[in-house]
Amino acid sequence: MRGKRVARRAKLWSGRLGAATSSAVEAFTASVDIDSRLYRHDIAGSIAHAKMLGRQGIITAREAQKIVRGLKAIEREIDSGRFQFFPADEDVHMNIERRLTEKIGAAGGKLHTARSRNDQVALDMRLYLRDELTAIMERLAALKREFARAAKRNLDVIMPGYTHLQPAQPVLFAHHWLAYWEMLGRDEERFAGCRERVNMLPLGSGALAGTTLPIDRACVARLLGFPRISQNSIDAVSDRDFILEFLSAAAILFVHLSRLAEELILWSSREFGFVELPDRYCTGSSMMPQKKNPDVLELIRGKTGRVFGHLHALLTIMKGLPLAYNRDLQEDKIPLFDTVDTVKSSLAMARDIVRGLKVNRGRMLGAAQDGFMNATDLADYLARRGLPFRSAHQVAGKIVRHCIDHGRRIEELPLSELKRFSARFEKDVYRYLSVDSMVQRRRSAGGTARANVQRRLKELGV
Repeated sequence: MRGKRVARRAKLWSGRLGAATSSAVEAFTASVDIDSRLYRHDIAGSIAHAKMLGRQGIITAREAQKIVRGLKAIEREIDSGRFQFFPADEDVHMNIERRLTEKIGAAGGKLHTARSRNDQVALDMRLYLRDELTAIMERLAALKREFARAAKRNLDVIMPGYTHLQPAQPVLFAHHWLAYWEMLGRDEERFAGCRERVNMLPLGSGALAGTTLPIDRACVARLLGFPRISQNSIDAVSDRDFILEFLSAAAILFVHLSRLAEELILWSSREFGFVELPDRYCTGSSMMPQKKNPDVLELIRGKTGRVFGHLHALLTIMKGLPLAYNRDLQEDKIPLFDTVDTVKSSLAMARDIVRGLKVNRGRMLGAAQDGFMNATDLADYLARRGLPFRSAHQVAGKIVRHCIDHGRRIEELPLSELKRFSARFEKDVYRYLSVDSMVQRRRSAGGTARANVQRRLKELGV
């Protein structure tokens, strides 16, 4: 089949123009090197369209059958690597249509009846993104499961919780880990909502105004699994909100993945030593033999800028376009395709890292016992005994200052020394000051108490 076609030949749309397209223009406008990945979706949409044309009598049943057989044969050619895409045919749609006509003759030219490349590409993009959203949501669910399992494995590990990256209050590591489950749960909801809005048939809108031919859009929708059809042909061919929505959801997801990466990079450093990353997801140094570098996490953090950039790029493309279709929309594919690839690979990497993470329980507990993180509980103790909280806060702050000056911890001060700051202190104050008791007393809904975390894990089915 190779060599049967030459690079320069009449375009399928060339009837209006009096001169051949410049080769420089062909190179500049071609997108087949990018959009060829849509071939399965393009063929699926064309098969459904051909079947509908046959059922409606717009083409004969025999012609419809020939078209369907030809398209399935072309799909096998592409799958096997025998199909040659030609830049001169501009895009995946024209390449497939050209090859179809070569294979089955004049009937191939009837496939494009009652449709435009405008509604055709809108269909292909929706079919593609619908499939990819399903795959992404599966990987997102797998990452969520790893967070929940790791939380259950480390249910009794206590670590310092931070605000402003300063030690604040002790928390269960499981509670901290499940914060990412909540973030990813919101991501999952956003992708699910996006998939619902993606799942609408635009085909049948024509170039922008519909068609005069008696098509059955509901039939095509059923064949392709769309629960609804678009209601405005102008909007259907020019709408890329569904891609913007996906890119926005992906950008928020990467905020979460980047925060995770940052924490694990910090926690795996010598200064923290809270966790050890799996060796298979780290690299060494070409110069320093002792190094174990968190390169995969750094790349996830770095790819965040790339995903943000794709969202900004498409927002910029869309912001000034008059209705309906404009060729600018050809530029929607690189942001979409690269974001899909980046999301899927990064979710897979994050899942495996979370699964293989080793937690240094002793180092986390030791850090939780430093930094005067029981000062809030000391103030709460006084508040329970009738001292206004602002006054209790002042007393606790003075005790912290005193301990810093004398190199001691709050729980090391004898009762007599505590009473110098407030007569309300009694022997039972020491029960308030251990990290374990501090964690277990935080039973308010959503708090870090072990019972709360256990309840949440049970709700999550782990």
